[in-house]
Amino acid sequence: MGGPAPAVPAPDATCTLLPLTSFPKNKIKVLLLENISHTAIELFESECFQIETAPGALTEQELAEKLKDVHVLGIRSKMHVTEEALKAARRLLAIGCFCIGTNQVDLEAANRRGVPVFNAPFSNTRSVAELVIGEVIALARQLGDRSGELHRGTWKKVAKGCYEIRGKTLGIVGYGHIGSQVGVLAEMLGMKVVFFDIATKMPMGNNSAVATLEELLQASEFVTLHVPLSDATTRMISVEQLKHMKKGSYLINASRGSVVDLAALADALREGHVAGAAVDVYPTEPEKNSDGFTTELQGLPNVILTPHIGGSTEEAQAAIGREVATSLIKFVNRGTSAGAVNFPQLDFPQDSKSHRILNVHQNVPGVLRNVNSIISDLDVNIKAQMNMTDSNIGYLVMDLDKAVSHEVEAALRELPTSIKTRILY
Repeated sequence: MGGPAPAVPAPDATCTLLPLTSFPKNKIKVLLLENISHTAIELFESECFQIETAPGALTEQELAEKLKDVHVLGIRSKMHVTEEALKAARRLLAIGCFCIGTNQVDLEAANRRGVPVFNAPFSNTRSVAELVIGEVIALARQLGDRSGELHRGTWKKVAKGCYEIRGKTLGIVGYGHIGSQVGVLAEMLGMKVVFFDIATKMPMGNNSAVATLEELLQASEFVTLHVPLSDATTRMISVEQLKHMKKGSYLINASRGSVVDLAALADALREGHVAGAAVDVYPTEPEKNSDGFTTELQGLPNVILTPHIGGSTEEAQAAIGREVATSLIKFVNRGTSAGAVNFPQLDFPQDSKSHRILNVHQNVPGVLRNVNSIISDLDVNIKAQMNMTDSNIGYLVMDLDKAVSHEVEAALRELPTSIKTRILY
């Protein structure tokens, strides 16, 4: 671990100027794992939150122990937040994934406990897109092999099997934030760009959609994958799909490791059907830099292997730190859940003249009737009220008279449908 948590910050002039909450801000504990950017730490410090950091991931048992008194958890891609760990998280308000993916968190378990999970869907887009374009050029010119040969003292100047990328077709599987950015950059370099997505997407520039994955594979000299991990995308590129690719084409995966069947890809490379590959993600990845690593692709010609560095730039990590920390702070301070991936989304304007009550409840009939009955019995005037639901839970935000808000909160906590209730300010 990164050492003991710092002492509780003493209230100072900066803290007293911030919006007041029912729970003192300098007692809110934030645990940040896996070397999260200092931009996030600075934002949390500006709110007077307590912060504990650690450079790597924890075991499930270690995380469960830490979560007993943590209000906000921040992780990257290696830390797995399981249902078992969440059972110990009695005070946990929110989780921030300082990356794009959220499959390392049991989203369903967090949802049932009223814990929203936030991520950064935009901030590393450019960094990943630039890496992919660099790999397109590197594969076309066999740069990895030539560099390795010179490092070993072998001079091998060849043109055979090396190509310009101008005029070649790039097929993009998954035309979201990253995929569309890759398409823009590739087109600027003179490539023809086609894409396949299960949703209808507006093409950027002269990029064009194709109807099926097979059509894309058959049309492309270069194929790059930009899809989330799901049941539908697990091993979506395997033996049959590789056969559909043009002989001598190239495959790039900077999305999720389990999207590609690496054993099948290794066979296609050995057979010469696929001329090269660049892989940044793997089905199983080391927990820390000092751990060893093996893959079926090691030692194969014209294969670029990188250790999940698509978003690992100073710019991307700083932007991710700002984006996720801002979402977490808004939820802690205002109850704003906009951007949460597993939680009803609400963004309510702040009213300093009232108390805001947040209630996460089971999504069953009669909840609002019971809530409003409590308010009516206490003769309370509701200044504002909004409720949103998903399949499991509802999220209710109410602004009430300060004089009676604590009575309302206590009554809401007693409802059998309530999961979490707190007075915000």
